[in-house]
Amino acid sequence: MKVADLPLPDALRSQYRARGIEALYPPQEACVRTGIFEGKNLLCAIPTASGKTIVAEMVMHRHIADGGTCLYIVPLKALATEKYEDFSGKGVRVGVATGDLDRKDTYLGKNDIIVATSEKVDSLLRNAAPWLSRITLLVVDECHLIASPDRGATLEMVIAKLRHRNPGMQVIALSATVGNPGALAGWLDAELVTSEWRPVDLREGVFCNGTIHFADHERQVPSKSKNDDLNLCLDTVAEGGQCLVFVSSRRNAEAFAKRAAGGLKLSETTLDDAADAIEREAATDLGKTLALCVRKGAAFHHAGLSSAERKIVEDTFRTGAIRVISSTPTLAAGLNLPARRVVIRDYLRFGDGGMAPIPVGEYKQMAGRAGRPHLDPYGEAVLIAKSEDGCQDLFEAYIDAPPEEVSSQCNSENALRTHVLSLIATRFVQSRGEVLSFMGETYYAYEHQGLQSTIHETIDRVIDWLVDAEMVTEFGDRLEATEYGDLVSRLYIDPRSAEKVVAALRGAPTYTDIGLLELICETPDMLTLFLRKDDAEILPLFLQDHEAELWTGVPYGSDEMEAFYASVKTAMLLSEWSDEVTEAMISEHFNVGPGDIHNKVETAVWLIHAASRLAYLFNRPLAKPIADLGTRVKYGIKKELLPLIALRGIGRVLSRRLFDLGMTTPQEMRAAGIGKIAPILGEKTAAKVLAQIEGKEAGDDAPAVEEEIEVKRERRQTTLSAFRGT
Repeated sequence: MKVADLPLPDALRSQYRARGIEALYPPQEACVRTGIFEGKNLLCAIPTASGKTIVAEMVMHRHIADGGTCLYIVPLKALATEKYEDFSGKGVRVGVATGDLDRKDTYLGKNDIIVATSEKVDSLLRNAAPWLSRITLLVVDECHLIASPDRGATLEMVIAKLRHRNPGMQVIALSATVGNPGALAGWLDAELVTSEWRPVDLREGVFCNGTIHFADHERQVPSKSKNDDLNLCLDTVAEGGQCLVFVSSRRNAEAFAKRAAGGLKLSETTLDDAADAIEREAATDLGKTLALCVRKGAAFHHAGLSSAERKIVEDTFRTGAIRVISSTPTLAAGLNLPARRVVIRDYLRFGDGGMAPIPVGEYKQMAGRAGRPHLDPYGEAVLIAKSEDGCQDLFEAYIDAPPEEVSSQCNSENALRTHVLSLIATRFVQSRGEVLSFMGETYYAYEHQGLQSTIHETIDRVIDWLVDAEMVTEFGDRLEATEYGDLVSRLYIDPRSAEKVVAALRGAPTYTDIGLLELICETPDMLTLFLRKDDAEILPLFLQDHEAELWTGVPYGSDEMEAFYASVKTAMLLSEWSDEVTEAMISEHFNVGPGDIHNKVETAVWLIHAASRLAYLFNRPLAKPIADLGTRVKYGIKKELLPLIALRGIGRVLSRRLFDLGMTTPQEMRAAGIGKIAPILGEKTAAKVLAQIEGKEAGDDAPAVEEEIEVKRERRQTTLSAFRGT
């Protein structure tokens, strides 16, 4: 089937022609024949690199040509950015939404394609983004993540809400690893296309004693080192290919990259340029180690790296300069980074019950990265066996096994609590019966047809909890969100987090920074740091000095104490960041990477903002100091820099330089003049900052006012006892 014969806009046809795309792959042709250009829903379950994204892109452009708006849901922020770049520059307007979780982001409605994570879409639904009602096409990338214990319920509920709101909307779901595609397609009322076809032949095998055993042949691998994993990489590089090595931990990824760098010993200008760029970005020893590896042709990739460091690694690998990347499984979760050979070295992972095999679907995601279209004659996915006896076991457990079935996660009380509240707050439902009726539209209901009593009981318990917490009121059979419940839903925090914060606020605590930080780190929304042996000495000493400042009591039970210590440790990291301790020192103190610091700071800023909004309801005098701490944590500054950081164009480093030179307020900056601030900020930035200051003093900008709660007055709280703190 020729691209020229498809009902596509001329601009897109030209783009494809320029990229050498003249005809569809067989699975793509099968998708077209199902009727996707006539509005049919589709579940496309085909291998990685078989053209799923192009199928979705073609249909999106068809909708746009007819005046429609398209929403493309991805699982990761990094993948959202990648898709945004893929879809841009093709004659349509593309927007990406990954930011604050309590905004309507009305501006996004000006775009033809909006790319967003499922959590962001859920928050947009809760905040009544008006453009969502205009969505004519929903694309769900990596739809198998409905089965994710952490995020699956959110993705499922987002799909159900959008289908409920926009009944005429077309849905296209994409995945390479669905064990039961028929069930998922049935729920979506979708045509199903499955295929094993790939543009590059995939050979899956098991390595043992110098030989890769494939199903129909064997391949000898020269022993250039003492390590099997490195030999597999050097063999691929020697024939002009690249290699991805998946390992179980960050430490293993870093250790292997060092060995690979020593084995490769490459020296190229492109590698030097990439290493120099990483060194300029590097604020920690981790970045410096990465630069050393990259200079020799190897790299590691995990969430501890900064986003800039990860991007340099990814871009340099795509050019072919970096030959080997060792990574934790995060790299397999959708990023377009294929290699000729993928080595799945570690197929056991440490969990709650000790070491356990990784899921088959995760193996398939990793193996699917093997083979670069138009560059490699084939792709190889190789497991490493410990012994000859283990070869057949690995074939049976992974290579010949189907991926796990996608199963709904919507019967968890913790998951349903936040989603039922959002249904009530956004008036999707207004009674218990309507909650049950809406849940009947979910994948859970489709999957468990005829077995609804369990979820009925769960929903009743969840609603009772929300009523007891005064987030929801119930008059007869009518459910309404209170002012408190409406706010919690729009803030996009777990209702249990809100209750923990509100309980502390109503206790009339004396405000302390560490008290608030430790409180938010105790909430279910904060993923705390791991405890290490050294912490057993440091944390008790810290508590001796700061216990009186904490807003929550010290628990007694050993399990509770471990969780408490983890929250205290995380609060210590955030405290150091807001006291302007450097990334390098924080990384050393807490044994974390820049990416970890960024992730903790991002979550903390969100939760502190939520706490400040809740404080307007329950303890208003604390709202301002809480909001100030949020600004300090966001930028990593001491309190004295707050007046300077409020100016656009001035960040953590520049505000400190200005302050240390005696310019502690905007007024003092204006008095100093451009001659003194330009050497610090640069001429252009200095001129813009001074214009801001002059404008504010002249009254051009409205003075800052305390942020008030947006209240829909028809939803006034009917029971006021919880609001006044007696």
